[in-house]
Amino acid sequence: MKLIVGLGNPGTKYERTRHNIGFEVIDELAKRFSSPLTESKFKGLYTIIRYSSEKVILLKPMTYMNLSGESIRAVVDYYDIDPEHILVIYDDLDLPVGKIRLRQKGSAGGHNGIKSTIAHLGTQNFNRIRIGIDRPTNGMSVPDYVLGKFTKEEWETMGDVIQRCADACEEWIEKPFLQVMNRYNG
Repeated sequence: MKLIVGLGNPGTKYERTRHNIGFEVIDELAKRFSSPLTESKFKGLYTIIRYSSEKVILLKPMTYMNLSGESIRAVVDYYDIDPEHILVIYDDLDLPVGKIRLRQKGSAGGHNGIKSTIAHLGTQNFNRIRIGIDRPTNGMSVPDYVLGKFTKEEWETMGDVIQRCADACEEWIEKPFLQVMNRYNG
């Protein structure tokens, strides 16, 4: 069993914000598999899909970003999922808008959702897809920026990025993450 998690904040107030790009990828996967996230448990919304011979959980933690690890840990404990079978998708200020970077492990890099995930899993060794949102300009604070909506031009770019990330997730269900990483990093 594998777990794909998109990080974000619950509620319509945060829809299509930079910080919720992980949720957008999960929504795209749920749409592709005709499996809406209708289950509410583990402090999150989730669904279980079957892809080839693999069961995959799609999860959107409903704990708010800073407590994402609580929801992830609850799913991991319940289904006894190894960290190498976890893929977390989230926004990254250190990458340009639209750039994606896949990694097998690493620090939180200042991202509170990843800090929480690392703290609750007790390891940095889980797969990630980081989606670039760039840094704020014009003196805007980081919290205001990440909780702000994409510009029209950025959103057009992000539509393609969401598709590419969902493609990478689908490939990871059947292939080793390193192979997927080599294909999508560039």
